[in-house]
Amino acid sequence: MSELRCAGIISIGSAVPEKVLSNADLEKIVDTTDEWIRTRTGILERRIADDDKATSDYAAEAARAALDKAKLTPNDIDLIIVATVTGDMPFPATASIVQNALGADKVPAFDLGAGCSGWVYGLSVANAYVSSGIYDRVLVIGADLLSRVTNWTDRSTCVLFGDGAGAAVVAPVEDGLGMLGFELGSDGSGAEVLKIEAGGSRFPCTCEAVENYRNKIFMAGSEVFKFAVRIQGEAVERVIAKCGMTTADIDLMVPHQANVRIIDSAVNRLGLPPEKIFVNLHKYGNTSAASIPIALDEALQEGRIKKGDTVVVVGFGAGLTWAAGVMKWAY
Repeated sequence: MSELRCAGIISIGSAVPEKVLSNADLEKIVDTTDEWIRTRTGILERRIADDDKATSDYAAEAARAALDKAKLTPNDIDLIIVATVTGDMPFPATASIVQNALGADKVPAFDLGAGCSGWVYGLSVANAYVSSGIYDRVLVIGADLLSRVTNWTDRSTCVLFGDGAGAAVVAPVEDGLGMLGFELGSDGSGAEVLKIEAGGSRFPCTCEAVENYRNKIFMAGSEVFKFAVRIQGEAVERVIAKCGMTTADIDLMVPHQANVRIIDSAVNRLGLPPEKIFVNLHKYGNTSAASIPIALDEALQEGRIKKGDTVVVVGFGAGLTWAAGVMKWAY
């Protein structure tokens, strides 16, 4: 077997809708207040997709941005992975629709479903393909339009979610740079606490299901919160230990942008100073699989990441799932 190569992110791009839904706007829709939303979630506004756009549209836009930055064409890509829970339709895979939209001729493409952890799961798959030499360039996209599956009468959940996409190109990088390790996990005993019940083979989407919002997001908030505040810190501790590091070695942590209290709990557990955490959920809310790549793109634009920095990403989501990764930034 040939020696493994170092694989890392060589470019990243993102795309969000233009339409902004503020907390003040939500006050007109459900019984809530800006103060309640801000103090409990840290969210000030979120982006909502245009009626004529689908997940694949924003995924393709983010992918084009990443390709442009890497000075690559769609046909330079060997594989496309789309992490999403809000695909354009049950089948075909949204990744195939993105592949066609990009004009990536006959490039293999598949979807990956791991909830809000999905993009980091996809990153680990891309790392395996590239480091082993099976593929040279893999496009990893996280994209979700959660507004399409939000119950806008449920004030406990409708304030949380937004729409967007982020994409990264994973390719061989210099020795000593790129991805160093991952910590992935799943606990299916928690499948019932965060779900869209109807629309699959167990509960087809009937009129009764629609009338009772069973085709929309259900979340047992307290259970998800308890899981999230525990697992994010644990996952980071485990992955940095695998890499022979400590929290002192982290230059920047980019967590899943779900709730500022969840992020703060992980930060406190890890003992990281605020300047080592990147947060942008106040602008976008929870964009599911898109949240981490969108945040990474903004962190780069703001000069928060430089070549050689130790960057940690960590997410959690439906499943229940979790995923953390450590990388030495490659550019």
